[in-house]
Amino acid sequence: MHAITAEADSGEVAQDALRPVTEKEKTWGWFAIFNVWANDIQSLFGYSLVASLFISFGVSGWTAFASLIVAGLFVMFLVNLSGAAGERYGIPYPVFARASMGTQGAKLPAVLRATVAVFWYGVQVYFASTALALLIKSVTGITGGTTYLGLTEIDWLSFVLVWAFHIVIFWRGMDWVEGFLNFAGPFVYAVMIGLVIYLWFAADGKLLSEAQTIFANPEGTWATELKGAVAIFGTMVAYFAAVMINFSDFSRYARDKKAMVRGNLAGLPFNMILFSALALLTTAGAAVVYGEKIINPTEIVDRTDSVVLGIIAAITFFAATVGINLVANFIPAVNGIANLAPSKISFRKAGLITSGFALVIGGLWTSFISQFGISGFVNTLGATLAPLYGIMIVDYYMLRKEALKRDDLYNERGGIYHYGNGWNEHALVAFCVAAVFSVATVWVPGLNELAGYAWIIGAVLGGGIYLVRAKGKVAV
Repeated sequence: MHAITAEADSGEVAQDALRPVTEKEKTWGWFAIFNVWANDIQSLFGYSLVASLFISFGVSGWTAFASLIVAGLFVMFLVNLSGAAGERYGIPYPVFARASMGTQGAKLPAVLRATVAVFWYGVQVYFASTALALLIKSVTGITGGTTYLGLTEIDWLSFVLVWAFHIVIFWRGMDWVEGFLNFAGPFVYAVMIGLVIYLWFAADGKLLSEAQTIFANPEGTWATELKGAVAIFGTMVAYFAAVMINFSDFSRYARDKKAMVRGNLAGLPFNMILFSALALLTTAGAAVVYGEKIINPTEIVDRTDSVVLGIIAAITFFAATVGINLVANFIPAVNGIANLAPSKISFRKAGLITSGFALVIGGLWTSFISQFGISGFVNTLGATLAPLYGIMIVDYYMLRKEALKRDDLYNERGGIYHYGNGWNEHALVAFCVAAVFSVATVWVPGLNELAGYAWIIGAVLGGGIYLVRAKGKVAV
C-alpha cells in the first residue's frame, strides 16, 4: 500500500477522485452522514413523491406513514452493507466495483451510474435555478424579459449563476460539499416546520384533527392496505436505489464505522419519520385551508400570497435542490467519469466535464429535452443498477468475507481483480441475465405493476446468479 499512500499525500494527486482517502481526510462524523440523507430526502421531487403516497395508493395515512418508516429502515440496512468497504478501505464506488466486475469491467457500472447522474445533475441545476429566478422576481418585481429557448433573461441569468455556484462548491473540495450539506439539511427542516405552523394557524388549530380523517380510507380492507403498503415500500426503495449502490463514495470520508452506522440510523429512519410527518401535516393543512390536496409545496406557498414567505421558500427550495444534486448526482458522476481514465482525469477535471454536460442538459431542458421523452432511456439505465448492487454485495460479503487487497484494486494491468483480461465473466453473465428482467419492467406493459419491486428482485437475481457461477472460481 506504500505506493498508493505516497501518491495520495502528494499535492498533485490530492484532487484525484479515485484515490483512497487518507486518515486525515476521514473527518465526517455521524452528523455529516445524517445530512447526506437529509439532503437526499428533502428535494422538491422527494416532497411531492412522499405527499402523493398518502393520496395515490388508497391507504390510510397511518399505513402510508408506517410503510415509509419500514422502507427507511430497509434502505439503512442496505447502505450499511454497500458503504462498509468504502469506510474500511477509503475507496469510492468505481474502485470498489473492480473487486466484483474486474479492473476494466468496473467501468460498465461506473458509466451507467454516471450517465444517470450526469443527466439528472443537469436537470436539477435547472430546477435549482427556478428557485433563484423566483427569488429575483419576488425582490425586484421584474417579470423576466425576452424568451430564448423557453427561458427568459432572468431565467438564463439564474441558471448560469446556479451552474457557477455548483462549480465553486466542488472546486473547493469535499470539505465545502460537507459544509453546504450541513447547512442545507437543518435549514430546510426549519422552513418546513415554519410552513406547518403557518398552516396550523390558518386552519384555526384544526390541522391535527382533520389530518386523521383526510387520509382515512373508509372502503379500505386488510388486503388493499397490505397491497398499498407493499407498493409504497417498493417505490421508496427504488427512489433511493442510485445512492445505495455508490454510498461508498460518501462513507469513505466517515471517521469510523460507528460514525457511518449512527449517521445512517439517524439519517434514514429519523429523516423519513420527520420528513414524512411534515409532508403529511403540510398536505393535510393545505387540504383544510385551500380545500384540496396539494402535493407541490411551491403551489402551497403561492396560495399564501406572502412575499416574505415566497422569498424564504425560494431560498429553501434552492438549498434543497442543490443539496440533493450534490449527493445523488454530482459525486457519482465525477467518480464515474474519472474512472474512465484515472491517470488523466482528476476530481476537478471530471467536475468540469460534468458541469459542461449540465450546461447543455439544463439549458435545453425546457425547450427540448423535457419534450423529447428521455425518461425511458434514463429509467432503463437506472434499472440496470439493481443487479450490480446484488453482485457487489455477494462478492464482498459471501465470497471475500469483507477482505480486499487494495493495491490490486488500483492495479489495472494485473492482480487478482484483473481476471486475466480486466473483466469478471461470472459477474458479466449474472448482470446481463438479471438486467433483462429489470429493463423489462420499464418497457414491457405486462410487467409495469412490478416496477415498484423491480429493484429488489433485480438485486436478488443478480446476486444469486453470481453466487452460483462464481463460488469457488474467483481468487480471494
